[in-house]
Amino acid sequence: MHRLKNFKIPVYFYPLAAMLFWGMSFVWSSILLKYYEPVTIIFIRLIISSSFLFLIIFLLKKNEKVAHSDYWLFFLSALFNPFFYFLGENYGLKYSSSTIASVIIATIPVFSPITAYLTFRERLSWINIAGILVSFSGIVIMLITKDLSLGIDRRGVFFLAGAVTAALVYSVLLRKLTFKYSPLTIISRQNLIGIFLFLPFFIFLEAHSCFNVKINQEIVTSFLLLSILASSLSFVFYTKTIQLFGISKANIFSNLIPVFTAIFSYFLLSEYFSFQKIIGIMIVIGGVYLSEINKRKSAS
Repeated sequence: MHRLKNFKIPVYFYPLAAMLFWGMSFVWSSILLKYYEPVTIIFIRLIISSSFLFLIIFLLKKNEKVAHSDYWLFFLSALFNPFFYFLGENYGLKYSSSTIASVIIATIPVFSPITAYLTFRERLSWINIAGILVSFSGIVIMLITKDLSLGIDRRGVFFLAGAVTAALVYSVLLRKLTFKYSPLTIISRQNLIGIFLFLPFFIFLEAHSCFNVKINQEIVTSFLLLSILASSLSFVFYTKTIQLFGISKANIFSNLIPVFTAIFSYFLLSEYFSFQKIIGIMIVIGGVYLSEINKRKSAS
């Protein structure tokens, strides 16, 4: 009992678990896109997620009071994520494969150091930057086809680029909220606001087709995993990661998303898993390791 009380969760558990769940989210979303339109998936996903998070808050008695002066910050952060980000991600996923979508989303670390420097003056060493570039090169290897073209619809690129932009802005807003509130408080409020942001689009665009779908076990399982793991726990873990590592180093772990997506897409969606993808995955992991060398040295 004494050992259990003194047990501390390793700091790398938070980013690795978050990226695993996010990597899997592309697979679960791909499954649901066989039955529903993107807004419907996001709307139902947020309802389940928000209910789950507020239940946890109630059971753990972790309810925090939000200052009136921070309402605008919560609304603005929710506007970029889940609203803008999920729109970009789900419509991008509609026009591409789960692996390619996750690869484009994983370019976030390439741009996040600029965002972090402009807002919080966070600095990266040359070895950290080298790690980012190595990881990105691995992502490119996974993305490029044999004839050196991109295997993705242009509409997919447009929506996924929008999701990347939304994620960068969101990381700045999220960083400000982490100074005052717990991850559970932040994500539960953002998801609740997201429900109301998506509600008009769901009612006027997709509600009629949603109720024509016959519910089955695959739909229920995918929604539960997507909502509880990817929309709830992963965002809580990511918020904790930003608290521990800062924006730039937290976003470096995003390079692992396409690795997890590629692996699970192969087993669950039967996506082609070539030797080229395996090489790309190994380079991505090497880049993440390289980018964290200074962090580990300073901690030892």
